[in-house]
Amino acid sequence: MPLVAAGRIRDSHSVTFTAAQKSMPRGRIHWAWVVAAVSFIAILGAAGFRSVPGVMMNPLHHEFGWSHGVVGLAMSVNMTLFGLTAPFAAALMDRLGVRPVLTAALLLIATGSALSVTMTASWQLVLLWGVLVGVGTGSISMGFVATVATRWFEARRGLVTGVLTAASATGQLIFLPIVAEVTTRHGWRWASLIVAAAALSVVPLVLLFMRNYPQDKGLTPYGATAAAEPAVVPASSFAAAFDGLRFGARVPAFWLLAASFAICGMTTNGLIGTHFIPAANDHGMPTTVAAGLLATIGILDVAGTVFSGWLTDRVDPRLLLVVYYAGRGISLLLLPTLLAPHAEPSTWVFVIFYGLDWVATVPPTIVFATTSVRDLPSYSAGCSHRTSWAQRSPPPGQAGYGMCRATTTWRST
Repeated sequence: MPLVAAGRIRDSHSVTFTAAQKSMPRGRIHWAWVVAAVSFIAILGAAGFRSVPGVMMNPLHHEFGWSHGVVGLAMSVNMTLFGLTAPFAAALMDRLGVRPVLTAALLLIATGSALSVTMTASWQLVLLWGVLVGVGTGSISMGFVATVATRWFEARRGLVTGVLTAASATGQLIFLPIVAEVTTRHGWRWASLIVAAAALSVVPLVLLFMRNYPQDKGLTPYGATAAAEPAVVPASSFAAAFDGLRFGARVPAFWLLAASFAICGMTTNGLIGTHFIPAANDHGMPTTVAAGLLATIGILDVAGTVFSGWLTDRVDPRLLLVVYYAGRGISLLLLPTLLAPHAEPSTWVFVIFYGLDWVATVPPTIVFATTSVRDLPSYSAGCSHRTSWAQRSPPPGQAGYGMCRATTTWRST
């Protein structure tokens, strides 16, 4: 039975286009890849802020006298709101569409970063870096990645998830050396304006190319063999988000995933992303060198996360998660003995391994979350995390203080 209306070709014979043909237009790139590319650039632009706290912690301390704990407090608020925002941003995407939510998020990030050049009090730092940027980045989190991957892709979903997850690390790769160099030569204000401009520059691409569903372009998801049913948006998207969280709380896998993602966030952005550069400075390493090491982690994370997405399509995600977290724990145990004024060979071993493992946990976690609720109706899962080990900079050899927050977005479909 035809799934769509028949079309006409040169000899006027009626030809039926199947769902499979619509999902792979001949001679054209499927629009799913356009959406994925724009999503990658949007996450990359938003990720510019991830390079800011570690580089600017000492300059802010020297100019305003703010302790590392003050900057850490702003980042704690940022990371907490990142996690809390994710489920409700997904609900807004269901209700209002991906394009307006993504545009608003990028504008929040640009505003928070740009206005920070005028701040004179610590509460302004918490408001701009913590609240505005936290809500903005939380709206472009793994909930957004899961939304794009599940709506637009039937095939290659794990690979796409890995690539989009790696976009954040790619942003770190691009912005860290720039932010470090500009901050060292011209001051932290110019670096903040560069980050704001990067987020703002992505908005036109989102407005031009982002679409909510394949049906908006008359297509089925990439790799689909049957026409997808139109998505049913709940009467109250926020109520659906709360209902989804209550539903997830009754599933044991929810708590396992939330705990594992809390550890993932704590050991990446919470610890290394925020405090590695100040800790390296304490050991005599220049900021530009430490930023270069973090950028190298970003380079390797792109390869590691994409490869993890490829593996997730082929290997039990539970096995991958065991290997990833065990390796990460061992490497962190060794880190206090590796910091030095120069990048020693042992430091490079840590950088290489940690880079490959940075957020390689994300693709198997999302797939595991999805399969864990496969037999329960009306829900699909996407996970987001951000953890703050950022209340103050930990002295060498001591654990830092802070809080962690992990939320799993159970998006109604």
